[in-house]
Amino acid sequence: MKRLKKHLNNHLMLYVIVVVSIAVLLLWLIGIRGLHDLLTRSGGNPDYWAMTEALSTAVATATVIGAVFLTYRELSEVAHSRHIEVADKLFQELNSPDNIAARRWVFENLKEPPEVFVKTMTNDDQEKIKRVLNSLDRVSFLTQSGWIPDDVIMPWMHPMISKSWDKLEPYVVFERDRRGESYYYRYAEDVAKRCKKWREKNLPEDERKNTWIDHAL
Repeated sequence: MKRLKKHLNNHLMLYVIVVVSIAVLLLWLIGIRGLHDLLTRSGGNPDYWAMTEALSTAVATATVIGAVFLTYRELSEVAHSRHIEVADKLFQELNSPDNIAARRWVFENLKEPPEVFVKTMTNDDQEKIKRVLNSLDRVSFLTQSGWIPDDVIMPWMHPMISKSWDKLEPYVVFERDRRGESYYYRYAEDVAKRCKKWREKNLPEDERKNTWIDHAL
């Protein structure tokens, strides 16, 4: 259905361009003829055919402008479709039941310093932490290199990213030092930095600080 609608819209736009081009052509011919007659009545001797030679240039220019406009419209629609697709993937990723449960666990349980927590951490605890970090990595991957503007996704995504990284950053830094791997979850950190920059630009100062409520929805 969407493809059919897009197909019809493209044909309509092409039809509009053709009609406008023909209308401009007719107006141009009428205008040249009127100018030629006026100059003739004024005692001049204009060359009608020389005047109409300019018509080919005008038609070529109009055709190029129409083609450029149509191409720009096509590219805009492709970009918009890609943005919608990426945003949908991000929404599904961050709002899956498993990821919601993992984030809630991280928010409610990561309270001790990492060097203390890792001594009592279970395999299940580790899986929850890695699930949240992996989801941030995926967000970072799908939004890298300007594939989708931050202003499209951050308005609904920033609380999840900011709160998750606020809790997880000390543990990631601790693991980097312990492993000697400076690249450990670097993508997750990158998207957290972008999120922080967006919040500083778009949120008042009193709303930037994360709050923690046990058993929140």
